[in-house]
Amino acid sequence: MEVIQVSGRPAFQAFFAVAGRLLFIESLDHELSNPVKLLFAGWQLTPVSVPDKSPDIHIRFFCGKQQPRVPSVLNQFEIAGGGQCYTNGGELYLTLRDALLHLRETQPVAVDVWLAPGPGDVLLATVASFAVCAALRRFGMFDLHSAGLVQPESGKSVVIVGPSGSGKSTLALQLAQAGWAYLSDDELLLSLNGGVVEARGFRSFFAVSSGAVLKHCFEPDIALGLKRVSQASPGVVLFTGLRDASTSRFSRLTQAEGMMRLIRACPWATYDTSIASANLEVLSALAKQAVAVELFAGRDLLQPGYAAELLADLN
Repeated sequence: MEVIQVSGRPAFQAFFAVAGRLLFIESLDHELSNPVKLLFAGWQLTPVSVPDKSPDIHIRFFCGKQQPRVPSVLNQFEIAGGGQCYTNGGELYLTLRDALLHLRETQPVAVDVWLAPGPGDVLLATVASFAVCAALRRFGMFDLHSAGLVQPESGKSVVIVGPSGSGKSTLALQLAQAGWAYLSDDELLLSLNGGVVEARGFRSFFAVSSGAVLKHCFEPDIALGLKRVSQASPGVVLFTGLRDASTSRFSRLTQAEGMMRLIRACPWATYDTSIASANLEVLSALAKQAVAVELFAGRDLLQPGYAAELLADLN
């Protein structure tokens, strides 16, 4: 990772590797240099000091009020958080509050991100995550809002899918503290390898609620000595929802029900038309490969060790 302070040149440049792909990241403004550097350090990407090949992905960050216009002829749809996405074949624009993202399927895949001066940490993290994941989708790695853990006895992994506030991080932490290895508490990258779906963690840190709004962020392997793994093959997909009850319960889902829920949890599989077919292929393979289960999470899951005991039977 390298920070450059020479006038007239990028304020920050760095190379990262993931699953054999090389990313080249640049900030064209000093205001974004440290925030971008810290942000990428919190993701499960491997820094590369001296790359031995040309980058597959080139992402640039700009800070300023002037942003390019989005062409009016593109297909438009709304995304979560009040943003808008515009697509046309291999070109994609995304607007979210004061931020704009523009992806082009060139060689390397090019993604430009514009932010207004003084962007908040949450907006920068959200748009930067969109940028990285949108680029990786062009290389067969598809993001899924989910946690991932590996049961120590069986070696099989569980993917925990649910919206924000559904208890993914809390459940992931409970399992990790009970000896399960973890991939991530929030976002996974799915890919096909010889017909088998593999999952990789994306975010390094956990963000666990410590109150009505506040979340406590930490890296479990560093803060608590818990075990992290780089990838695993899912055997169970667990769809979570909070239940205002003392006990938790399960409901088995059919393969078709699991597939429909995966599509709802992964809207880019239909929004990002250029790679939609490949994305749906991975989700379909996951639905066939893994048992789909709905978990109605009760207060008993907060008891130390109980989550691991309850989920052990699923493997």
